[in-house]
Amino acid sequence: MPSTDPAEDLGLLAPGQAGSPVEAATGDAAYVRAMLDAEAALTRAQAALGLAPAEAAQAVTAAAARTDRYDVRDLALRARSGGNPVIPLVADLTAAVAEHDSRAAAQVHRGATSQDILDTAAMLVAARALDIVLADLARTADALARLAAEHRDTLVAGRTLTQHAVPTTFGLKAAGWRSLVLDAQDRLAAVRTALPAQLGGAAGTLAAFHAFAEADGAPADARLGPALLAAYAAETGLAEPALPWHTLRTPVADLGGALAFTAGALGKLAADVLLLSRTETAELSEGSGGGSSAMPHKANPVRATLIAAAARQLPALASVLYGSLAAEDERPAGAWHAEWQPLRLALRLTGGAARDAAELAEGLRVHPHRMRDNLDATEGLIVSERLAAVLAALIGRDEARQALSRASRRAVEQGMELDEALLEEPAVAGALPEDRLRELTDPTHYTGSAGALVDRALRRPGAALPQPI
Repeated sequence: MPSTDPAEDLGLLAPGQAGSPVEAATGDAAYVRAMLDAEAALTRAQAALGLAPAEAAQAVTAAAARTDRYDVRDLALRARSGGNPVIPLVADLTAAVAEHDSRAAAQVHRGATSQDILDTAAMLVAARALDIVLADLARTADALARLAAEHRDTLVAGRTLTQHAVPTTFGLKAAGWRSLVLDAQDRLAAVRTALPAQLGGAAGTLAAFHAFAEADGAPADARLGPALLAAYAAETGLAEPALPWHTLRTPVADLGGALAFTAGALGKLAADVLLLSRTETAELSEGSGGGSSAMPHKANPVRATLIAAAARQLPALASVLYGSLAAEDERPAGAWHAEWQPLRLALRLTGGAARDAAELAEGLRVHPHRMRDNLDATEGLIVSERLAAVLAALIGRDEARQALSRASRRAVEQGMELDEALLEEPAVAGALPEDRLRELTDPTHYTGSAGALVDRALRRPGAALPQPI
């Protein structure tokens, strides 16, 4: 049945993320699952250290596994009273455990604070989302490597400040895109590996865990806290933090920065595809362009458009996460809360962009004949840099510069080829024969080390993907 909830967000205004695996991995239900995973892991960690009965760990884990019994909308509405969704979720989880084991219910959330659970859940959600993003980046990098190898020597106009500059190759352009994708992959893989569990109790001292242990008859032991941190991290599959990080928000800031970089790196690919697929350029086209509601002839570069949209949004989202580094005291009011939605949206936008980039790269159509046509559009002016170097050695730098300037103007104004215009310059005509001038104005002879640079770039391997949680 169609949704009838007017407040429900089904991605209508976010086609870049709609239907992507990362959208599902970061939805409200995914966060509830992650919070339940965090609660179950906490009880198991305490049981592993003898701080809770093994039966309690089993009961809490079983109750947490039944995610279908927790009403996400009801949790959201009840979260208003305490300011976060952990509080109502703990109440519901405790009731679920009590239905089967009233003694085990007392072990739910024992010693923890809401931020411990929600921060850990956020890291679990991020890890699961990043596993998907990293796989899509690997697909993108593989497709771009194939394009770079296939078009290693395919000539295309290099453009600077929107104008033709000197010849380059499409292989080098694709290798550059791949290099950025691999840079993003490296950063995300490093962040993904370092995502930590969170456990500190009320103010980051783990004091409540000591109090409960001593109340249960255990001797005082300062080593309990660090041991519990290690056990908890192992149960969640996340990294062990050196300290509780309630107001030490490096993990979230680093994640935001890596996501913004990734979106920007994919945005470079998108920006180039958008420019090169213009009707008047037509050097590239998307494998399955999008239609227009008004113009039947159009095949819009939709994948590139959606990636470009994501790239423009990520810096603002990352700035919120960086701003939350300035979190006061041992637990902040507002700074932590401000992270939740920007972080999820950053994950979703980057996940959608990575999916679209993989589809774009795998289906990209290259049109070498159009590249050559455009390369010849300036009638040889694109190799003026080469001519300047050759002529300077023959007739002097100043004379060469002046002769090239005059010949270039004539070529543009009269529709001449540059070699013909240069032959009207006495100093040039006397220094170079006509066939040599024709060779010097041929763009195929002026690609420098482009091929060698492509070969070098393609020797770089992709990042190793972390084990999924």
